[in-house]
Amino acid sequence: MDFLASMGGTASGFFGSVIPFVIVLSIVVFVHEMGHFLVGRWCGVGVHAFSLGFGPELFGFNDRHGTRWKVSAIPLGGYVKFHGDANGASVADPAALARMTPEERATSFPAQSLGKRAAIVAAGPIANFLLAIALFAGAIYVSGRYELPPRIDGVMPGSAAERAGFQPGDLVTSIDGTQVTNFLDMQRTVSGSAGASLAVTVDRGGETKTLTAIPDAVEERTPFGKHRLGRLGIKGPNGADAQVRHYGLVQSLGLGVSETYFVVDRTMNYLGKLVTGRESADQLSGPIGIARVSGEVAKVGGVGGLIGLVALLSVSIGLLNLFPVPLLDGGHLLFYAFEAVRGRPLSEKTQEIGFRIGLALVLFLMLFAAWNDILNLGASWSGRGS
Repeated sequence: MDFLASMGGTASGFFGSVIPFVIVLSIVVFVHEMGHFLVGRWCGVGVHAFSLGFGPELFGFNDRHGTRWKVSAIPLGGYVKFHGDANGASVADPAALARMTPEERATSFPAQSLGKRAAIVAAGPIANFLLAIALFAGAIYVSGRYELPPRIDGVMPGSAAERAGFQPGDLVTSIDGTQVTNFLDMQRTVSGSAGASLAVTVDRGGETKTLTAIPDAVEERTPFGKHRLGRLGIKGPNGADAQVRHYGLVQSLGLGVSETYFVVDRTMNYLGKLVTGRESADQLSGPIGIARVSGEVAKVGGVGGLIGLVALLSVSIGLLNLFPVPLLDGGHLLFYAFEAVRGRPLSEKTQEIGFRIGLALVLFLMLFAAWNDILNLGASWSGRGS
């Protein structure tokens, strides 16, 4: 009976993670590919297929323009295949282009001007950023924003805050020159600054003081994976001082932009530390990790939590696709930059080699992230069993 109950719990956990994961990822991928599709159509490019997922087609239909809209078996991405493409990565098909009439070639992707091709490629990541801004702004506009005054009510003995000279009653006004109005914003800044020197300005009884704080690095393992965070060791105001502040539409949009920028800045900060050896790669997650997070968020935060996860993942996918790696959107834009400088495209052979290198890098990253996910999953199960 224990074995059957365990298997039942595992199955329930599996489907409880997979279904939210598929929903979250499908929304993000659909918006990304729709960005490519719409700008491509506006530029007069023919579209053969719009696929949500990879692999064998599960179901689909043809629209009046001849585009095949389909859902495919592997829900880990998607693609738009334009007229003249050899595949969904917008790699040109020279043989097919050679067989086209001048009229057919005029509607192919490779025949478009450099500006149009760049706009079509950039439209996917831009659509992801716009989705994130809209979701963040919509949540703030509808539900308001939970805010606490950035006041310090206690300092832990032996903590980074005590070493920096913080005192109970200090009101934090800025960190590294950026104004602070919310204790939660201060927490986010500190958590992403482990080991970094922060210039913190406080109001102490009407007197302005600037303290130098270096947050301690702590590692936390949560249901959402492993996280390495910065911690000062301070106690904030209690819930009685909290308020939910509501904003107008324009202010909410501004805050949506700020939230999106925060995710981009935090991601780039982590990657910069990763390259310089100041961060570990064990925090990178792949599909398994995203599925786990989706399931946990669905349980804890419900629909609202999943909307926030869609926004976060949308920023991440938009940013990832802008990396200058052949096969990704950023790789195409890199080739177009060379074309703009040289006055002609790179040779087909050079582009082919670039796409092969890009494919190898993407596959390596996916396998590495999947391995991290498996290790984190094993650690999570070990923790539950102990």
